[in-house]
Amino acid sequence: MLTFYFAPGSSSMAVHIALHETGAPFEARPMSFATKDMQKPEFLAINPNGKVPTLLVDGRVLTEVAGCLFYLARAYPKADLLPADDPEAEAQVVSWMSFIASAIHPARTAGMERAREIWQIADKRLGANEWAVGGSYSIADIHLFRLYWRIRDALEPKAGGFANVEAHYSA
Repeated sequence: MLTFYFAPGSSSMAVHIALHETGAPFEARPMSFATKDMQKPEFLAINPNGKVPTLLVDGRVLTEVAGCLFYLARAYPKADLLPADDPEAEAQVVSWMSFIASAIHPARTAGMERAREIWQIADKRLGANEWAVGGSYSIADIHLFRLYWRIRDALEPKAGGFANVEAHYSA
């Protein structure tokens, strides 16, 4: 049984999307930043980091978006969220996930100039490709979407510089 702790609008949205993509049965446990649910002793007993997403797999704890997404992609291969039998394509997914975690996610609090620079890099990496990696939808697309969804209006993509990202998510 999967139990999913999340906060609406947070990065946990990516895991929520993947849970629905896999069709995995899960129990949703919404948390609130406003009431500091993640800092309450009962949640800290589950995840001492006090952050979402947190995914319990038969009582075992998984944290961080990338960890949860990789688990779901591997545990539910019929969802086709990772390239099958292609080590290079899988490494590209890892590369995207690392870039998202180390550059895109922190850029959201580094100021708009830095955020635009990082999203321009993401735009170049996507190029005219339909998906982030190869010819198929993957956990990299889910994670990238969640962060773009959150910041897209502030970035003013219509002003230019993100044509590939815009095309990627407008289809």
